[in-house]
Amino acid sequence: MSATTAPRLFAAGARASYQTHLQTFGSLDTGSIQSSLLGELERSGLTGRGGAGFATWRKLQATEEARTSRVIANRPVVIANGAEGEPLSLKDKSLLENAPHLVIDGLLAAAAAVHATKAYVYATSQSLEALGLAISERRDAERISLAEAPDTFISGEASAVVNSIETGIAVPQDRVKRLSEAGLKRRPTLVHNVETLAHIALVARYGAAWFRGTGSQRDPGTRLVTVTGKAPGDRVMEVPGDAMLADVLRAAGVDLMGVRAVLVGGFHGAWVERDELDAPLSADGLAPLGASPGAGILSVLGRDECGLRTTARILDYLAQESARQCGPCMFGLPELARLFEELATGSREKALPARLRALAADVSGLGSCHHPDGTTRMAASALSAFRDDVHAHLQGHCLSSKRR
Repeated sequence: MSATTAPRLFAAGARASYQTHLQTFGSLDTGSIQSSLLGELERSGLTGRGGAGFATWRKLQATEEARTSRVIANRPVVIANGAEGEPLSLKDKSLLENAPHLVIDGLLAAAAAVHATKAYVYATSQSLEALGLAISERRDAERISLAEAPDTFISGEASAVVNSIETGIAVPQDRVKRLSEAGLKRRPTLVHNVETLAHIALVARYGAAWFRGTGSQRDPGTRLVTVTGKAPGDRVMEVPGDAMLADVLRAAGVDLMGVRAVLVGGFHGAWVERDELDAPLSADGLAPLGASPGAGILSVLGRDECGLRTTARILDYLAQESARQCGPCMFGLPELARLFEELATGSREKALPARLRALAADVSGLGSCHHPDGTTRMAASALSAFRDDVHAHLQGHCLSSKRR
């Protein structure tokens, strides 16, 4: 499958005004699609674009079921999550800057589908500036409030989003009930990534069959991808759901002969070696490699760069970015980063890889949120993808210097 496709999300062009948006996509009557949207989303196969990849319609259904429950009388809240705490990602920022009206349309459509009375856009101050201008252009967005997200890695985790809007503290919560049951101010709460909402706006307009007109049966539609690292400049691309990793990189101008590996999914993602780049950029295609599309990031590691040193820097950052509200984050992640730094800087302790794997196993699955899980997955991925480098470092030399 080609890595290029006719633009959907950016069809209106750069920094599209509301008038240009309407000329490109036409108007959207959210009231008329209220009863049909859930079914169209189920048929479309749209999955979340924020990282977890859940079926979009199921989150709406859970929120609607909570609303109709006899136990819960409060009307739902819908939140567009554009925090994008992932340092390598530019897709949400680009979308909010260039196609804010698609995000607003999707937010209003989702709110109508679950009978929500309140909607928020949660993003960094720079993105909120573009959203504020977009909202001022239209009359149907009065119930949308803007909430500023801090520039931290964990600020975009769903429960951290709710906690930030409610208390001003953007840290994840160790919750007993799902957000769809009791989220913001105990109301049923639907949190969707801004790219997911933009796709919802298109499905609401054109239907499931149109959405499936690109991609594959199992991975329909398009997704936004940030290509960064050893590439000709950072770039956001819209690609079919089943595009091959290698094809996406070539389309971004990357010389595959100069690639050592690619970090797929971001800092909570996994390393994929160069000889595995014929895999599709989809959940099914990447699963055998221990990877997933995640936050839609392809960060290229050059063949003359050391994967262990790069990973050590990432792990150090992730250890510092924890919420520090549970043992695995407070103690496990700093120790993981410290041991990996020793490996990256030339320690000859033969037991280091085994100690790292044991620590990762001890930390994973025990945190108050998924931050320890993503961090340990990154570490384990590096030990596997750079196994030759691990052996070389334990012998006192680095292979990257020989590749230059």
